[in-house]
Amino acid sequence: MSKLNEYKEFSGKWALVLGSSSGFGEAAVRRLAESGFNILGVHLDRKAGQAQADEIVSYVKSLGRECEFFNVNAADDLKRAEILTQMKSKCEGKIGVLLHSLAFGALKPFIGEDTLTRAQVEMTLDVMANSLVFWAQDLTKSRFWAPHARIFAMTSAGSSRVWKSYGAVSAAKASLESYIRQLALELAPLGVTANAILAGVTDTPALRKIPGNAEMIEVATKRNPMGRLTSPDDVAKTLVALSLSHCNFVTGNTLRIDGGENIVE
Repeated sequence: MSKLNEYKEFSGKWALVLGSSSGFGEAAVRRLAESGFNILGVHLDRKAGQAQADEIVSYVKSLGRECEFFNVNAADDLKRAEILTQMKSKCEGKIGVLLHSLAFGALKPFIGEDTLTRAQVEMTLDVMANSLVFWAQDLTKSRFWAPHARIFAMTSAGSSRVWKSYGAVSAAKASLESYIRQLALELAPLGVTANAILAGVTDTPALRKIPGNAEMIEVATKRNPMGRLTSPDDVAKTLVALSLSHCNFVTGNTLRIDGGENIVE
């Protein structure tokens, strides 16, 4: 079967990508658009980052797809409502993929001199985990889901392992995986599946903000059976495959896309 025929079912559907301007989100936008999806992207960037977002939008439109990007805080309730109201006529009944790839949290230790504050812990959990629930709620209430819709959320090995200054993000990732399991249960009657994606160590802008990232990259490269880091495109290509309707019985999981990195001690 040719790719054109294989992906025909994506025509007319929209993919909503939270964190669409870099890393996993950017790679997913490109691959999903190449496969036939229109793109609704939400990102939060200053002026320098906006140029990159504009380039992504231009690329998607060059493929003949519709593309709408919003430079706002995806965890803001009012902004979420504004986006969904504005996009209702285009996206009602047509959201085939929701990808949660928000990487904005406080990277400080719990104990020591410069430690996490209550506000930083709560902000990290809200952006990197809680926001998924509220987007899913509103998409459901407003009947945005297309048949065989998919929810994907980017988690990390930090959900069950520790790393310097990663405590708040680790807690958010563990919560995110729990939310995915609950959404899988509650959305199953609608035919919507939900899975967390655990990529191997990937050299993204988010990784570069983690203290000790150079060590993480070195260890992961040596450890990975494939002899290299995971790439954002490794993940993006897999998301496209999992979005096909014949994958409709895969739900409630944390799926590893890592070249075998996490099976090696």
